[in-house]
Amino acid sequence: MKKIFRFLIKIILFLFIWSIVSVILYRFVPVYFTPLMGIRVVEQVADGERPKVKHKWVSSGNISDNMRRAVLASEDQRFFDHNGFDRVEIEKALKENKTRKRPRGASTISQQTAKNVFLWPRSSWFRKGAEAYFTVLIELFWSKERILTVYLNSMETGNGIYGVEAVAREHFNTTAAKLSASQSALVAATLPNPLRFSSKSPSSYMMQRQSYILRQMRNVQLPPVSKKK
Repeated sequence: MKKIFRFLIKIILFLFIWSIVSVILYRFVPVYFTPLMGIRVVEQVADGERPKVKHKWVSSGNISDNMRRAVLASEDQRFFDHNGFDRVEIEKALKENKTRKRPRGASTISQQTAKNVFLWPRSSWFRKGAEAYFTVLIELFWSKERILTVYLNSMETGNGIYGVEAVAREHFNTTAAKLSASQSALVAATLPNPLRFSSKSPSSYMMQRQSYILRQMRNVQLPPVSKKK
């Protein structure tokens, strides 16, 4: 029993050190591959499809402010004000979920970034706990600008498409730096389920979501640092 206990302690210590080192490393190093990309490749192969991963990292300065505003407007309007967890949205979700058939989440961009970069998509209490842990770490070691940049580069934006640069090229024949407000809002509209919704061939529902996000974008103010980094 002592040997097993020591072995478990070593594993826990290793995972703890690995998590700290990984978070600090990704503060400076681009994220070229995520667990989600690997999972999707396995799913594609299992379905008899050719593996597809379209992804290109771009720096913060090469991402349109339109795209920043769009994801903030649709996903997390209090991003620059909270510490990784939005208590207002959590309270709203808890209240609404008492009567909703499909529970709605209250995940912030920080939480989604933690999940995308370090974890896996399938929800569970363990995953949620690990997500909260990594959210605290990235809020501690990264700037808000870094979190937003990593999120925009790692988010799933279509079947085998990841990040803002890849979807800009694949769906709009442009770059992340040149995305218009309309295009950015359309990409943001797909984020709840990018495998079901497409910014390349949007449905009427998607167009309604796009209009809503465009209206919300008017209320989003970006800090000056967004244009410099």
